Amino acid sequence: MMPPTTAYALTMLAAGIGIPILAALNAGLGTRLGSPVAAAAILFTVALTTTLLVLTLKGAPALSAVITAPKHLFLAGLLVAFYILSITFIAPKFGVGNAVFFVLLGQLVSAALIDHFGLFGARISPLSLSRAGGIALMAAGVFLTQRA
Repeated sequence: MMPPTTAYALTMLAAGIGIPILAALNAGLGTRLGSPVAAAAILFTVALTTTLLVLTLKGAPALSAVITAPKHLFLAGLLVAFYILSITFIAPKFGVGNAVFFVLLGQLVSAALIDHFGLFGARISPLSLSRAGGIALMAAGVFLTQRA
């Protein structure tokens, strides 16, 4: 049996592989439809349908807790919409690789800050010199892959 951390890593690797594919597919749909917003709406409809199916299969928890949840937690939905709309608008003009490069750069910086300060209830993982160096190397690697 696979250790949980290996399963987590492989799942997140698959999610990471999916991001540029999502960007390319939705950008193509937006171009074909002549409306990146319509493409985003279709994407969210498919995503909602899929999520509701999984929720049904796994058993829905008591959704009444949504009423008392802190309102700032719902900003995640706005961030997903911002990402999908921006990548769908920009990827056809800027290139999927370039668009995802800047997404990755933003993710590296944001993740380091969230972990360092334990923001949003995250486990605190201080930004050491070696960790900052690793992030810088990752950023440099992503940058080098995008050079013409």
